[in-house]
Amino acid sequence: MGILQERLAKFNTPKEYMERGLYPYFREIEGKQGTEVDMGGKKVLMFGSNAYTGLTGDNRVIEAGVEALRKYGSGCAGSRFLNGTLDLHVQLEKELAEFVEKDEALCFPTGFTVNSGVIPCLIGRNDYIICDDRDHASIVDGRRLSFSQQLKYKHNDMEDLEKQLQKCDPNAVKLIIIDSVFSMEGDLANLPEIVRLKKKYDATLLVDEAHGIGVFGKQGKGVCHHFGLTEEVDLIMGTFSKSLASIGGFIAGDSTLINWIRHNARTYIFSASITPAATAAALEALRIIRTEPERLDHLWDVTRYALKRFREEGFEIGPTESPIIPLYVRDMEKTFIVTKLAFDAGVFINPVIPPACAPQDTLVRVALMATHTKEQVDEAVMRLKKCFQELDIL
Repeated sequence: MGILQERLAKFNTPKEYMERGLYPYFREIEGKQGTEVDMGGKKVLMFGSNAYTGLTGDNRVIEAGVEALRKYGSGCAGSRFLNGTLDLHVQLEKELAEFVEKDEALCFPTGFTVNSGVIPCLIGRNDYIICDDRDHASIVDGRRLSFSQQLKYKHNDMEDLEKQLQKCDPNAVKLIIIDSVFSMEGDLANLPEIVRLKKKYDATLLVDEAHGIGVFGKQGKGVCHHFGLTEEVDLIMGTFSKSLASIGGFIAGDSTLINWIRHNARTYIFSASITPAATAAALEALRIIRTEPERLDHLWDVTRYALKRFREEGFEIGPTESPIIPLYVRDMEKTFIVTKLAFDAGVFINPVIPPACAPQDTLVRVALMATHTKEQVDEAVMRLKKCFQELDIL
């Protein structure tokens, strides 16, 4: 065994949890993702998905993907930069730019590769990145790939953000990067105040709308639109793997910024294009979102109901303002146990432990879809209450 293997062989935590029957990852789903899924020969209530619009199993989305598969084949066999651009990609980018009210958009293979490619290509050694300390891992990796000076501010602490901006050379580029909706806790970035500080210190603002698109704003245009601040935001990032029922991601902004990114973002230039089926599925999902406002209305109706029910039953859910509902456990061991108890009771939820949260903030994450019913919410709340009570968490 080599030195590397000897070092990595000491990593036995997953095995320990497997032996105890508490390992909560890579659970196999045997069909489409909906409000119920088939797992291990039984139906399980799905409250662990990011498919906020509930479109992953929609026949219109599926048929759009199948049709594109037949017309264009299974892949593009190259990057967008060379032989991998389809008219379908261009059409999706055009409609995305119109949707988020920006000049242009670019599609990337995944949401992760948007942030990991766009961030390092925008700024140089004498510039600054300023991030919320709870920004998504893709933003963290993007800034790590940058040669710029890097600053972090305490989560949603605008006084601390201003302190970080004051450290910067006023003549340098200052790129503020935030999640619009924080994916574990469900709270929103204080976008109005961030925009005020952006203007005061002549900064540039990139907003990751991964969990905002399809959820907030008119037609699901996102948190930027929800606050009426789209024009003040320089770059809007989004992903297809949540509300848009596919895989991939995009960045949108003015023509100058997008032209630079198109010719300099390494994850765009050196990655193969999104498959035709995934592109067509995202495009169809986008069109459905735009033309079915009742879907968004129902998502918020069931979200408000779920927030009320969890609070009524005594769960600690924090300041969430979204379909993401954290149920705080505040103990890593109990977080794994309650995840298993919930699954045994027929409810799929996800555990959240470090580094996705602070050690004292471990939780299980409930996420709602537009296709959930209030009856399903009631069932999940009562089953989860029993699990929490069994562990003396409530």
